[in-house]
Amino acid sequence: MGLTASVLAVDAGNSKTDVAVVAADGTVLATARGGGFRPPVTGVEPAVDQIDRAVARAFAAAGVDSVGHVSACLANADFPVEEEQLAAALHARAWGASTEVRNDTFAVLRAGVGEPRGVAVVCGAGINCVGMRPDGRTARFPALGRVSGDWGGGWGLAEEALWHAARAEDGRGGPTALARTLPAHFGLPSMYALIEALHLGRVEPARRHELTPVLFATAADGDPVAGALVDRLADEVVTMATVALTRLDLLDEETPVLLGGGVLAARHPRLDDGVRDLLAVRAPKAVPEVVTARPVLGAALLGLDRVGATAGVRERVRAYFSS
Repeated sequence: MGLTASVLAVDAGNSKTDVAVVAADGTVLATARGGGFRPPVTGVEPAVDQIDRAVARAFAAAGVDSVGHVSACLANADFPVEEEQLAAALHARAWGASTEVRNDTFAVLRAGVGEPRGVAVVCGAGINCVGMRPDGRTARFPALGRVSGDWGGGWGLAEEALWHAARAEDGRGGPTALARTLPAHFGLPSMYALIEALHLGRVEPARRHELTPVLFATAADGDPVAGALVDRLADEVVTMATVALTRLDLLDEETPVLLGGGVLAARHPRLDDGVRDLLAVRAPKAVPEVVTARPVLGAALLGLDRVGATAGVRERVRAYFSS
């Protein structure tokens, strides 16, 4: 013990935390995985405890007890004041000499580009978008749900699908196959039965996210209501990307637009084609690409950017996570 590595990279999402210890030459000394990071639910210190347990395992495997810089990309860091508060909480754990916190969407962006320049739209349980330039300028959205103007994400799509299916079955809305496919996913005969099961807890509320793939499958089978929801999501993704490109004065330059998160990474054909077709019209110089690399790579690269690592060092880290 007593050694000092260069960067501790942390990618902490709602469901899991990944950490990596990176040496000054770009060697990844150790990685570890921990539980989800949910400070709004557990409180800040218990949430940081989840990261701490993963860091302890990674430090032990790497044979170090500190790093030069901590680069943490965290879920629920939606405002600068939250980033500052979380950075202070992480810095108090004495993992490194300096600490920087960003929203976890920045990790997806940096993982997909060779330099810190571009826009990323992440659609998983929720939806978010960030953009950055090498000069430090950024574009971002609060991404707190409907209160901040958001639409989409896997959870939101499931809610919309349930709404349309319920109204189709009871006559308040037009017909849609969702009224059959959603309850069938849980082995239930009707939307009435599914609504009752959700209300009484026989189907756990968290299982609603399982309905998002059902929505896409129903759309692929030609259902117009499901198809319209998929098309609306494509429009929302492109709207967010275009606004971020405009804010950063990148709309007229060839710029990567990275697509990440479970919904976009699944490459549903109708959604994927819709995003690319709309980008070609609204932001013709945008270069869309789905990011498949682990976001902790992005956190590591942001940390290496901060400490002035060479391109060769950064490429060594990228090669490790690509192997």
